[in-house]
Amino acid sequence: MATEEGVVVKIESSNTSTAWVKTARSSACKSCTSRHSCNIDNDGKEMEVEAINSAGAKVGDRIVLSIQTASLFKATFIVYIFPILALLAGAFLGQKLATDNGSQDPSGFSALMAFLFFGLAFVFVKLIGRAMSLKKEYTPTIVKIVKHSSNQNN
Repeated sequence: MATEEGVVVKIESSNTSTAWVKTARSSACKSCTSRHSCNIDNDGKEMEVEAINSAGAKVGDRIVLSIQTASLFKATFIVYIFPILALLAGAFLGQKLATDNGSQDPSGFSALMAFLFFGLAFVFVKLIGRAMSLKKEYTPTIVKIVKHSSNQNN
């Protein structure tokens, strides 16, 4: 499991099992399928992320967030590797089709098909990302309270 520390800044009033956590922005954010649910500060170094509040944290608590590593790897593959594979597949298919049909410009058709497949890959990534973000395995979870806020009675 990948973990990050953060501070709870808001508890959803309609759903106490959901909290917003302010944390330092890391390079893992780029591949996260739930990144659309984050609020990034003006300087881009901190962000707020929606998390499942399984530890019962309160506003001001310093907590540990966790996300399943397998989910992170899956999301990374879909965001970074899949579009490149689609680009290569489109280029190969375009070259093959152009050569089989006796085209005058097989490299131009190859490039056209590569960019078409690349664009379709981004549409796929967007659609699959939305579906994945609805699953709990792709949502960060508060697993531990490191330090309670000073305004609470312990």
